[in-house]
Amino acid sequence: QVRLVESGGGLVQAGGSLRLSCAASGSIFSINRMGWYRQAPGKQRELVATITSGGSTNYADSVKGRFTISRDNGENTMYLQMNSLMPEDTAVYYCNAYSLVRGIDYWGQGTQVTVSS
Repeated sequence: QVRLVESGGGLVQAGGSLRLSCAASGSIFSINRMGWYRQAPGKQRELVATITSGGSTNYADSVKGRFTISRDNGENTMYLQMNSLMPEDTAVYYCNAYSLVRGIDYWGQGTQVTVSS
């Protein structure tokens, strides 16, 4: 089992920055890829960014150049640095961890990010 706990959400003005954190615990040795997803009211959950155990990253087109995903393997923590935030970035952000060998997705409880115009 893997437990994920997000933190760092909040209210920020457009153009501002926030950094989200995701602390992982449990059977983290089985995790191949971690990522951030978000879900805005009335919309489906969407990919924001992912990072593999080898450090390869992938971003949604809507956040490229503004968001940066990273991970500290020693601290078992993943981050999402969000700059130049826009009102359309408002959503609940979820931490995700994927285990290839187990074929399981793990999810955090989510953290609210609200960007005011």
